[in-house]
Amino acid sequence: MTSLRSTPWLPALAVLGSVTSLCIGTSFAKKLFPLVGAEGTSALRVGFSAIVLLLLWRPWRWPLSRQDAGSVLRYGLTLGTMNLLFYLALRTIPFGIAVAIEFSGPLAVAMWASRRPVDFLWLASAVTGLAMILPLGHGSTLDPTGVLFALGAAVCWALYIVFGKRAGHLHAGHSVSLGLVAASLVVVPYGVAHAGAALLDPAILAAGLGVAIVSSAIPMSLEMMAMKRLPSETFGIMVSLEPAVASLLAMLLLGEHLTSFQWLAIGFIVLASIGSTVTARRARPEAAELAG
Repeated sequence: MTSLRSTPWLPALAVLGSVTSLCIGTSFAKKLFPLVGAEGTSALRVGFSAIVLLLLWRPWRWPLSRQDAGSVLRYGLTLGTMNLLFYLALRTIPFGIAVAIEFSGPLAVAMWASRRPVDFLWLASAVTGLAMILPLGHGSTLDPTGVLFALGAAVCWALYIVFGKRAGHLHAGHSVSLGLVAASLVVVPYGVAHAGAALLDPAILAAGLGVAIVSSAIPMSLEMMAMKRLPSETFGIMVSLEPAVASLLAMLLLGEHLTSFQWLAIGFIVLASIGSTVTARRARPEAAELAG
């Protein structure tokens, strides 16, 4: 019987499935905004995601030191703030644009850690893409407040990566499930205060559970499976396609049509993400050879 390790296209499909599931879940989440607002929708997604992953991973089975608990808490609080800010951005700007802006967070982390001259090319590509998207006086129709929320989510994504690395020695199911519990401490009270009793409607609760499963539980499970079987470079390249996938699915599911100018801007950001991933992964073996 053929194993998953001998069929590399299966893990690659898992990454694509993860990105697609996340984007579909977020697209459907946006349809809940008129009913419970972005705040209430974010509370449903994060709250139900925490419950689902707690039941799935049962993190209480693993010991947790005080230092690790602090790392997971910071990681989770940042994750919750990132989710909330991103959903607030989606109220007024297209999904694909919000994802592209948010990607500037992990790109900034990658560029900060890099010392290779070629990475200035990817930095230039990212800056070009953002300059084309952001409302900088060239007739952009994007809502400035929505853009600021997306930029705030980008900052949180960068911090999320930094804090996540400090908890990286923990089992992924352990840190992610507890991290989502911490994220709930930020998002759920804020969402309840905004949406109130509307969140108790059975139809709304069912929709929120569906969004949580499709946009969190399924993508995280697929990613964890793929990361064990794919080279890090391949995994990073495929995840970098998320802004393009988000834009395409938002067009199909939400009717959000981007201009050619905006598609080109997203292309620059995707190119920067793929390029930085490739050069970062190749730099490690070279550094190891020099050290040896």
